[in-house]
Amino acid sequence: MNAQNKIRAAVVGVGYLGKFHAEKYANLPDAHLIGVADTDPAQARAVAERVGTEAYTDYTVLLEKVDAVSIAVPTPLHYEIAGAFLEHGADVLIEKPMTQTVAEADELIDLAEKKGRIIQVGHLERFNPAVVAVRDIVRSPVFIECNRLSLYQPRGTEVSVVHDLMIHDIDLILNFVKSDIRYCHALGAPVVTDNVDIANAHIEFENGAVANVTASRISNKSERKIRLFQQDGYLSIDFANRSITHIHPGTGEETCPVPGMQMETQAFAQADALADEIRSFTAAVAHRSLPEVSGQMGRDALNIAVDITRQIDAAMQMKG
Repeated sequence: MNAQNKIRAAVVGVGYLGKFHAEKYANLPDAHLIGVADTDPAQARAVAERVGTEAYTDYTVLLEKVDAVSIAVPTPLHYEIAGAFLEHGADVLIEKPMTQTVAEADELIDLAEKKGRIIQVGHLERFNPAVVAVRDIVRSPVFIECNRLSLYQPRGTEVSVVHDLMIHDIDLILNFVKSDIRYCHALGAPVVTDNVDIANAHIEFENGAVANVTASRISNKSERKIRLFQQDGYLSIDFANRSITHIHPGTGEETCPVPGMQMETQAFAQADALADEIRSFTAAVAHRSLPEVSGQMGRDALNIAVDITRQIDAAMQMKG
């Protein structure tokens, strides 16, 4: 592709996750990575040198230079930085959670509509090959169970486990169920940090579907699974192993534990979900199409995460 036709891209925030964004843009044939910005000069230089671009400590230098930008800074800065790029006519890919508050998310959505710009939110599990494979299988789930458990890691503990981990499953559940929420009840507690480290939410939808969601970052094992039950069968997705198990009406094979049903399992090769996410974003930028995870979708997942966190905080205050 001619350099003049390439999407001029940048990454703001090149810490743990942002540096991978920079690498993906640098390897995309339809993008030209104009630069990376980070308040840590050494980190900005190191990443820029590795991917062959310019380093900046002030993101505003990039406002007039790019068509698209990934924003991978701490969540409290998402609103300000995304707003600045939208004002200057750039499309934005914002890491999850979209913003700190729902009001901030609404303002960014309104601004993007006013400016004719695209917001995509970085809910990476949407691009997991196992999730992609079940898009046409999941139709009308009636019960969903999610478990997202991880070993303790200091990274991400500045926010609740709801905003750090559970929000992935909230986004997936909303995408699968496609119904308004009727009722949500949540419990949780801090254990080793000042923020909530383990949380559970029971969500009921207007269409009758029910979801039970658990997230923990203090587990002695790692597990990322979602189980969906619908009238024509059962589906289990293992995100970590990129595999699915599907039980559905069939010949009643002996290997299937459910009479009159058959069981199929499928595993998928290692994939680069972040590269797929960024390719999806640049395709939306190039074709002016709706992104896979729109600003509205990111806002809706955030809205539930905020409600869950609010309930947990209120319950802890009553106990304390």
